[in-house]
Amino acid sequence: MQVVVGVNGSQVNFVGSNYFGEATTPQLCNYALGVLDKETRVLTMVPIAANRIFRLDPKFGGPELPENEELDEAKGEITMEEKADKFRNLTVMYSTKKDIRRDVKRETLRQTEGPGAQEDVDQKLKGIEINTEALEAITSTTNSRNVPPYDLDATSPDKAYPLDKIILKGEWDYLLDVFELAEAGLDESKKRRFAGILSYITHLIKFKDRHSMDDDKLKLLISYILVLSLFADDFRSDPSDIAKDLRMNPITLRPHYEYLGCKFVRDNQVLLATLPVP
Repeated sequence: MQVVVGVNGSQVNFVGSNYFGEATTPQLCNYALGVLDKETRVLTMVPIAANRIFRLDPKFGGPELPENEELDEAKGEITMEEKADKFRNLTVMYSTKKDIRRDVKRETLRQTEGPGAQEDVDQKLKGIEINTEALEAITSTTNSRNVPPYDLDATSPDKAYPLDKIILKGEWDYLLDVFELAEAGLDESKKRRFAGILSYITHLIKFKDRHSMDDDKLKLLISYILVLSLFADDFRSDPSDIAKDLRMNPITLRPHYEYLGCKFVRDNQVLLATLPVP
C-alpha cells in the first residue's frame, strides 16, 4: 500500500509505503500525533488509525510507483523479520525466565530444522576429534555414576557442577549463534549465558529424541540436562517443566534429581528441586 501526498502545481510528491506482512507481529504500543497551534499555544493529540505510520520520501516529477510488486513483498519480508527480532529482544529484556526459555527453544528448533541446518551440524561434528582414551578413563572414575563432572568441595550450588566442564569454552560461540541477543545493558552477560544454557539443553533433548542409546548413556544424558536446567532456574527447578521436554513423568525424574544430590522443597504448593551444599 502506498500513500502519495502532493501540492497542486508542485513537481514534488511525497510517497510513503506500507509493507506486506507488518500486521503479523504484535503491536506493543500505540501511536499519536501531536499538533501544536503556535498562535493559541494549544497542543492537540490526534490518534493514528490502526497505528499505521508512513515515512514520506520526496519524489520529483511524479510518485514513481514501483512497477514490480515483488519488490514490495521482499521489503515486507525484511520488515517482518526486523520486527520479529525486536520483539524477541524485548522478550529477553523484560519477560520472565519461563517465557524466555520458551522462545529460546522455539528459535533453536527453527534454526536447527531449517534447510541445510542438520547437514551443517553434522559437518561440525565430523571435525571433532574424539579422545577414546579419555572416554575409557571415565568409566574407571567417579563419573561412572552417570553424572556430569562435579566438585565435592564446592561451597555454592553453581560450583558443585562446574559449568565450564559441561559446556566447553569453544562451544559458547556456536550456541549464541543459534540465538542472538541484542545489547541488554548491564545484565547482557547473564542473559547471554542464560540463552546459551537453554540452547545447549535444547540440543541435548533433540539428540536424545533422535538417537537410541543404552541405559547408562541415557542416564548420563538426562543428568546433564537436569544439571543445566538447575543452572537456568537458579537451582530451584520445577521437575514438571523439564519433564515435558524429556517426555517423561515428573515422578520418574525424582530419583535422577536425588542421585545428583538434590533436595525437594515446597514453594506455593509447587515441588521444587534444589541443590544444597555443605
